[in-house]
Amino acid sequence: MEEIMKQLEEHIRSRYEIEEDDDDFGVDVHLFDYGFIDSMGATALIAHIEQTYGIQVTNQDLMLYPMNTVREIAQFISTKTGR
Repeated sequence: MEEIMKQLEEHIRSRYEIEEDDDDFGVDVHLFDYGFIDSMGATALIAHIEQTYGIQVTNQDLMLYPMNTVREIAQFISTKTGR
């Protein structure tokens, strides 16, 4: 899961232009509450997850799994892929 978390963090930093020295950003920060990702960004992030990890994120997944932080998203991917 550590590798998935690292890949996600790098993607999110790059895609959403988050500086390396941004003290508010980390693997446990709520990406939406802190304004790092909005609803359009969430849609793009889901598309990235589906393409990169070869999984489908269903509406049921969104209801069952918390996916607000890098760590939570990585845990979800790990669970779905068996990694």
